[in-house]
Amino acid sequence: MRTTLRWTFLPLLLAAAAAAQSPSVWVVPGSAVLGAPGDRAVTITAARAAVRIHDRAATTTLEVELHNSAGVPREAVLLLPVPDDAAVSGFTFDGAAAEPSARVLPRDEARRLYDQITARLKDPALLEFSGSSCLSSSVFPVPAGGVQHLRLTYDHVLDGDGDRVDYVLPRSELLTADVPWQITVELEARAPIGLCYSPSHQLDTTRRGPNVMTVRVAAASQRDPGAFRLCYTTAPTAQPTATLFAYPDPTIGGGYFLLLASAPRPEAGAPMRREVTLVLDRSGSMAGPKLAQAKAAALQVLGGLADGEGIQVIDYGNDVRCAFPRPVGKTTTTAAAAQAWIEGMLPHGGTNLHDALLEALRAPVLPGTLPMVLFLTDGLPTVGPTSEKELREMVAAANTQRRRVFCFGVGNDVNSPLLDRIAESTRAAVTYVLPEEDVEVKVARAFARLDRPVLGEPKLGASDAAGLSRLNEVLPARLPDLFAGEQLVVLGRYRGDADLRFVLQGQGRDGERRFAFDLPVHSASTRHNFVPRLWASRQIAFLVDELRQRGGERSALGTRRDAFADPRCRELRDEILRLSTRFGVLGEYTAFLATEGSRLDDWNGLAMACQQALDGRAMATRSGSGAVNQGCNLWSQKQQATLNPRNVYLDQNLTAVSTANMFQVCDRAFYRRGDRWIDGNSVVRQQVEPDERVAFASERFFQLVRRLEGEGRAGVLAMRGEILLELDGKNILVGAASGADTTQPVKETTR
Repeated sequence: MRTTLRWTFLPLLLAAAAAAQSPSVWVVPGSAVLGAPGDRAVTITAARAAVRIHDRAATTTLEVELHNSAGVPREAVLLLPVPDDAAVSGFTFDGAAAEPSARVLPRDEARRLYDQITARLKDPALLEFSGSSCLSSSVFPVPAGGVQHLRLTYDHVLDGDGDRVDYVLPRSELLTADVPWQITVELEARAPIGLCYSPSHQLDTTRRGPNVMTVRVAAASQRDPGAFRLCYTTAPTAQPTATLFAYPDPTIGGGYFLLLASAPRPEAGAPMRREVTLVLDRSGSMAGPKLAQAKAAALQVLGGLADGEGIQVIDYGNDVRCAFPRPVGKTTTTAAAAQAWIEGMLPHGGTNLHDALLEALRAPVLPGTLPMVLFLTDGLPTVGPTSEKELREMVAAANTQRRRVFCFGVGNDVNSPLLDRIAESTRAAVTYVLPEEDVEVKVARAFARLDRPVLGEPKLGASDAAGLSRLNEVLPARLPDLFAGEQLVVLGRYRGDADLRFVLQGQGRDGERRFAFDLPVHSASTRHNFVPRLWASRQIAFLVDELRQRGGERSALGTRRDAFADPRCRELRDEILRLSTRFGVLGEYTAFLATEGSRLDDWNGLAMACQQALDGRAMATRSGSGAVNQGCNLWSQKQQATLNPRNVYLDQNLTAVSTANMFQVCDRAFYRRGDRWIDGNSVVRQQVEPDERVAFASERFFQLVRRLEGEGRAGVLAMRGEILLELDGKNILVGAASGADTTQPVKETTR
């Protein structure tokens, strides 16, 4: 039974606090603790969220730990942005005090409260949540030099779109909100759960039954800022389930979309069979633990194949040897022969990549199977044809059987661009085994996801009534094969505003399988700002790799051409720079955008800095740790389905780093120069001087807040310091709040 809790009218409290110079602070769990300028005594040290979802009903329990470093107690009030229909069912804190109370303020009342606190404290942090309802508590103490624990529970009905149900836990997008959040969701649905996805955080999921799942934010993602977003669909039939997130953009005549689809369920009866060709490097450099681990991995793969599935084992050094004349079905006899072959391998010779790949690709495929090659190498080609271009062309010409070549690069002495192109052009993937990693573990982990194929050579299309294609820049351009239990995440751009009809088709065990989805575009929203940013991340990786592959071409004299003399390469460079700048997707080629010393008003200078990084790294570096790190980064980026707000990437020493002095806020990116934040759109327009100046907390300022609030973009004004905002083709400079912190740089982090 729900208890009605007493409410202390907060605006009266605010007025009294202002008059008496009260030491009260406002605790915003998803952001920070707000108080008088310079008062940082009370901080949030931990936060946990336990969420229970039953169909569309959600109960959220927050536990927040506060620490007061001051020598005197602090009085505090809890503020929390919540859904409009949220209802408080519990609020407690440590220690004896008056009966605790909490209440949800409707949007208009919450807006007035946010405005009052913003104007009084000269702190814009709360503006990020403007436009939402707000839960507020009565006063509670935070003891001097001590800790206070808050426990809050609220219930609400979840929004949805068609068959999709959405859960959102509002939190700040600003990187200064660095407290780790432990978030657990217990999900129960009336029908079997089809999709479960978060665009905001990496998840660890445990399916405890067809209708029940436990979802946790992965440890690597617990410090990621931004609202925690989770969606799920149900799949009461054998048909795959799909949903669409759309972001409108009139400048491209439509917008951006994220299509999320579950893999079809396996066909009734026997599963689709696989044919696996193991290609193992036995060159001299593999001697020792590497070869022992590779052989153990091969034996694991062999053991994981069912009777009747195809098997072939090839090893190579100077020459190439095959366990069987051609791939054979797995039986007790052939499995024993393959095992003996693997165990008898000895290291010797150079690295004949050309002939090993040719031998793996040319053999006829066992009928009715999905053919795969697991190709392992630890070095550059040293025997036979060694030209990168020639090897790529041979694979394209020889792979008439359409085998998927999953490449495993062991160590740093591999040609990373070559392995990437071979895998991607054959609907496969690359796994890099770093020097300190175990080959057996990495191969086994990659092979585990290749179990139970359900749709081979999938294709995705969408058409309007006239049959004209409405999709472009779709990524991945070539969809990978789908395996049971997988989720397909496709990003792209669409034209028009009519709903989209998607068709997913591919090969099953008994022939073609075809599925159609009618998905709405009319629900497109700027609140789906994660969609264009994820698309931009994949598109940048695709464009970088196009340049990277051209770097393998050499002139007749053996010297590398000046690639950027070609206008097509300059076009790729400019598009990489434009997308990185606009969306704030930075990596090793564009990290200079976040460096104080680079001039954002000099586009030519930025273009040359980008060209230098692309030429020296992407195009010139073909092997070594400086090539492997690029392969790891680009492969991760091409598959990216979750935001990377800190722009974490591996540097050329294979160390995780992130960019500072740049914020991704709403659908904008801002770059710090001194005490000013500059909109990436202004940089792309090559105009970073203000057309209008707006004083903080002025009448015009709050007019601007209301406009942005209606567009779902009020958060762009939540940063401390001056903000140069591009709006309607004009630059508006919002003046820094008096007393606001404008000098402390954003902390650089790694993970």
